[in-house]
Amino acid sequence: MIRPLSRTALILDIVGAVLLFVIFTPMSVVFYAPPVTGEPVAGAAVAAVVVAGLLMFGAVAIGRLSPGLALVGAWAGAIVQMLAGFGPLPIDLAILLVLYATSAWGSRRVLWWGLGSVIVGGVIAALYMVFVSGVAFGTGTGWELVTGGTLLLAASIMALGFAWVCGLLWRVVLRSRRTRAAQLQAEALAAEEQERVRIARDMHDIVAHSLAVVIAQADGARYASAVKPEMATEALGTIAQTARGALSDVRMLLTQLRHRQGDGPQPTLADLETLFAQVRQAGIEPRVTVDPMPPGEPPGAIQLAVYRILQEALTNAIRHGDGAVDVHLAWLPDRVDIQVRNTVAADAPPSAPGGHGLIGMRERAQLVGGSLHTERRGAQFVVQSSLPIGASQ
Repeated sequence: MIRPLSRTALILDIVGAVLLFVIFTPMSVVFYAPPVTGEPVAGAAVAAVVVAGLLMFGAVAIGRLSPGLALVGAWAGAIVQMLAGFGPLPIDLAILLVLYATSAWGSRRVLWWGLGSVIVGGVIAALYMVFVSGVAFGTGTGWELVTGGTLLLAASIMALGFAWVCGLLWRVVLRSRRTRAAQLQAEALAAEEQERVRIARDMHDIVAHSLAVVIAQADGARYASAVKPEMATEALGTIAQTARGALSDVRMLLTQLRHRQGDGPQPTLADLETLFAQVRQAGIEPRVTVDPMPPGEPPGAIQLAVYRILQEALTNAIRHGDGAVDVHLAWLPDRVDIQVRNTVAADAPPSAPGGHGLIGMRERAQLVGGSLHTERRGAQFVVQSSLPIGASQ
């Protein structure tokens, strides 16, 4: 029965209803009250108009807060007006405003009660004006009475129905606004989720690769320290360099999380040599073949996808391989084909099909419209991907 309504809106409704009452009630008394012969009758007539006006404009004041109660108040005011013997008065404007409120802000039940009030109220108003108020057409008998009553019925229903239909149209507008707002919110949440997934994927690629290099270097330094201390020192330098690079990349991603100002610098094909160097420092010697070479400058998204796929594939080779890995890139006019093969160590556990690294590589390929497949072929683990590039720039 009671809708949530802000205090400001409620105050505005009350002030507006009071102003309408102050304007239209005196007009109803002065210009439309029937002539009376005695003071008591005149006083009763004024009191009836005032009471009807209070009920009707009181209903207007709570029209948005409680359309159902407002409809009851409007009916009560109309009944008081008819019992006092008045015909249509300026205060009846309140009835139109209440019908508008029932269809604009009322519940489904109140909405249909408002429509029923339009029909029933129109019929009662027409009958009242013909048989009580004495509205006559022509001689007031026979066909003229029927015709006049029909016209009054149509006019009453049209006047009341117009207010109800206007409220219904506003209800549709409000619903479309809410639907649009919900759609925009859903799109914003989806965009934020995609951004979180992208950053999480980047974080995994950066951290997993860097930690794999650091672990391999640390294991090598531990074994070499007893034989060649200088190799341990070199390994420690590589660890420090790799960790600094990873820390810089992580800070860049955290900055994007805080400020969301662009993607920042992303790896390109020019950074692949640095990636291969990091892999060599971890004890893996990748055999890289590029045939054919890129015919031009590939799109930035393709360069980033190639870098991240190779980064994750080489990280897996460091973790689970025995030191042999083959990388082949084929830059064709319409696509780039990637293949990474590494021999799996005998004691390496089987790759989990739902691992974050494999999922991340597939997502990288799918984001640019490509595909990626991984499989175990005997003692080798193979990563194959094909990324469409269109015309090179």
